[in-house]
Amino acid sequence: MPHARLMSAAIDQRGQELYNDRIRPIIETEDNLGKLIVIDVETGDYEIEIDQNSLSMSKRMHARHPGAALIQFRIGYDAVVAFGGVRLRPSKRG
Repeated sequence: MPHARLMSAAIDQRGQELYNDRIRPIIETEDNLGKLIVIDVETGDYEIEIDQNSLSMSKRMHARHPGAALIQFRIGYDAVVAFGGVRLRPSKRG
Protein backbone atom coordinates (compact mmCIF):
# COMPACT_ATOMS: atom_id res chain seq x y z
CA MET A 1 0.00 0.00 0.00
CA PRO A 2 1.47 3.38 -0.96
CA HIS A 3 2.32 5.83 1.79
CA ALA A 4 1.02 9.40 1.65
CA ARG A 5 4.39 11.10 2.25
CA LEU A 6 7.06 8.62 1.13
CA MET A 7 7.64 6.40 -1.88
CA SER A 8 8.35 2.71 -1.28
CA ALA A 9 12.00 3.13 -2.27
CA ALA A 10 12.44 5.94 0.27
CA ILE A 11 10.85 3.83 3.01
CA ASP A 12 13.15 0.93 2.17
CA GLN A 13 16.26 3.12 2.08
CA ARG A 14 15.48 4.91 5.35
CA GLY A 15 14.55 1.65 7.02
CA GLN A 16 17.79 -0.03 5.95
CA GLU A 17 19.85 2.95 7.12
CA LEU A 18 18.08 3.16 10.49
CA TYR A 19 18.40 -0.57 11.07
CA ASN A 20 22.05 -0.85 10.04
CA ASP A 21 23.34 2.37 11.62
CA ARG A 22 21.30 2.80 14.80
CA ILE A 23 19.17 -0.20 15.67
CA ARG A 24 21.16 -3.33 14.69
CA PRO A 25 24.03 -2.72 17.16
CA ILE A 26 21.49 -2.52 19.99
CA ILE A 27 19.08 -5.35 19.22
CA GLU A 28 20.91 -7.98 17.17
CA THR A 29 21.69 -10.35 20.02
CA GLU A 30 21.31 -14.13 20.29
CA ASP A 31 18.08 -13.62 22.27
CA ASN A 32 16.53 -11.60 19.44
CA LEU A 33 17.73 -13.58 16.39
CA GLY A 34 14.78 -14.55 14.21
CA LYS A 35 12.35 -12.15 15.87
CA LEU A 36 10.53 -9.54 13.82
CA ILE A 37 11.09 -5.82 14.18
CA VAL A 38 8.90 -3.06 12.79
CA ILE A 39 10.43 0.41 12.38
CA ASP A 40 8.78 3.80 11.86
CA VAL A 41 11.18 5.25 9.30
CA GLU A 42 10.16 8.83 10.07
CA THR A 43 10.73 8.78 13.84
CA GLY A 44 13.15 5.85 14.26
CA ASP A 45 10.80 4.28 16.83
CA TYR A 46 10.69 0.49 16.66
CA GLU A 47 9.06 -2.52 18.23
CA ILE A 48 10.38 -6.08 18.49
CA GLU A 49 7.94 -8.96 18.22
CA ILE A 50 6.39 -10.03 21.47
CA ASP A 51 3.43 -12.00 20.16
CA GLN A 52 4.56 -13.60 16.86
CA ASN A 53 2.05 -11.41 14.99
CA SER A 54 3.44 -8.81 12.63
CA LEU A 55 0.00 -7.27 12.04
CA SER A 56 -0.42 -6.64 15.78
CA MET A 57 3.03 -5.02 15.87
CA SER A 58 2.10 -2.69 13.02
CA LYS A 59 -1.22 -1.80 14.65
CA ARG A 60 0.52 -0.93 17.93
CA MET A 61 3.06 1.20 16.06
CA HIS A 62 0.28 3.00 14.16
CA ALA A 63 -1.51 3.63 17.47
CA ARG A 64 1.63 5.40 18.71
CA HIS A 65 2.38 7.12 15.38
CA PRO A 66 -0.77 7.47 13.24
CA GLY A 67 0.01 7.32 9.54
CA ALA A 68 3.56 6.08 10.14
CA ALA A 69 5.70 4.76 7.29
CA LEU A 70 6.69 1.31 8.54
CA ILE A 71 9.19 -1.30 7.44
CA GLN A 72 9.71 -4.75 8.88
CA PHE A 73 12.79 -6.95 9.20
CA ARG A 74 13.65 -10.34 10.68
CA ILE A 75 16.53 -9.79 13.07
CA GLY A 76 19.72 -11.42 11.84
CA TYR A 77 18.25 -12.53 8.49
CA ASP A 78 18.00 -11.08 4.99
CA ALA A 79 14.33 -12.00 4.54
CA VAL A 80 11.26 -11.65 6.74
CA VAL A 81 9.61 -14.81 5.38
CA ALA A 82 10.55 -17.74 3.15
CA PHE A 83 8.09 -19.42 0.80
CA GLY A 84 8.80 -23.06 0.04
CA GLY A 85 12.33 -22.84 1.37
CA VAL A 86 14.46 -21.92 4.31
CA ARG A 87 15.50 -18.53 5.61
CA LEU A 88 19.27 -18.45 5.79
CA ARG A 89 21.31 -16.17 7.98
CA PRO A 90 23.97 -14.32 6.04
CA SER A 91 27.36 -15.86 6.70
CA LYS A 92 28.96 -12.48 7.20
CA ARG A 93 27.24 -9.35 8.49
CA GLY A 94 28.61 -6.08 7.20
